[in-house]
Amino acid sequence: MKQPLAGVCVLDFSTLLPGPLATLLLAEAGAEVIKIERPGAGDEMRTYEPKFGAASVNFALLNRGKRSVAIDLKAPDALSRLRPLLERADVVVEQFRPGVMDRLGLGYAALAAINPRIIYCAITGYGQTGPKAQVAAHDLNYVAESGLLGLSAGADGAPIVPPALIADIAGGTYPALINILLALRQRDASGRGCKLDVAMADNLFTFMYWALGNGQAAGAWPRPGGELVTGGSPRYQIYRTQDGRFLAAAPLEQKFWDNFCAAIELAQEWRDDARDPGGTRTAVAACIASATSSVWRDRFKGKDVCCAIVASVEEALADPHFRARGLFARQLAAGGREIGALPVPIDAAFRDTAAACAYPALGENNDLIEDRGAR
Repeated sequence: MKQPLAGVCVLDFSTLLPGPLATLLLAEAGAEVIKIERPGAGDEMRTYEPKFGAASVNFALLNRGKRSVAIDLKAPDALSRLRPLLERADVVVEQFRPGVMDRLGLGYAALAAINPRIIYCAITGYGQTGPKAQVAAHDLNYVAESGLLGLSAGADGAPIVPPALIADIAGGTYPALINILLALRQRDASGRGCKLDVAMADNLFTFMYWALGNGQAAGAWPRPGGELVTGGSPRYQIYRTQDGRFLAAAPLEQKFWDNFCAAIELAQEWRDDARDPGGTRTAVAACIASATSSVWRDRFKGKDVCCAIVASVEEALADPHFRARGLFARQLAAGGREIGALPVPIDAAFRDTAAACAYPALGENNDLIEDRGAR
């Protein structure tokens, strides 16, 4: 079956994570993705450690199946050399600060004049407009300023550094992909492209729907570590086991809570957690601390309790469930080696059947912008 994005050409001017991951998802659905990179160095992520082949494994995972063109965008002839690609491109993805692409002669107005059907997706931290548009920041800063980081709290009350790059992926990559697909659909009807303004910080507010609702509708602004899903309830909590591992317990609904209380043999006086949430949490913690993680895993098996032992990344990679679903079946090849390709949220029905694929060497597809008649 033909892939849904077969025939779609994407020029990727982005580096590091948000843009390259977005274009990886487009490539996995059949798009032709051409990375536009700096001569000599290329995408900064190529230099990271550890290596997998000639580049870093980070770069390899995010740029599987793409092509690479190396060109100095500041050179006087850059636009003319890129023009053949721009004329046939469907999508451009960039994540420079606002105004940089305009100064290079590659802003949306200039590209739309060359190709009115082009969809131009700009990914930035704070968006193309507003007081912070030019402010330098990283993922942790966006999570902090959106209020999301403030909802997490450790034992000392201080926010905890998130274990994932939430703003980059959830605020940048996924909204970029969604809006590019919407723009392609709109172009089918209008025949014209558009400019997309994807601001990573903006897109984090969606994750706090309940906090925004509670605060605005009832004046009940959330307390760090004090609400139902931020550590304030014994029903949504992490408990230490006897062998030093951790149980992620989430029996929120009453039927799950009743099953959970029965399984851990919680004393009746603590099962009404609304009466004394702190006391119930302490009592549950004592129960969980009385047995090892393997005991709890066996005790909960087959019961609806919404509990799981916290796994390491290595353990999760070997989990029979994920293996059975073929999550790591696709391979990434480099230097005579193969490792599992990055699992992506593109349904198998939309992807190619290749078992293994490589990432591009810097500039290996420069023939796309060279004068073929002069060769």
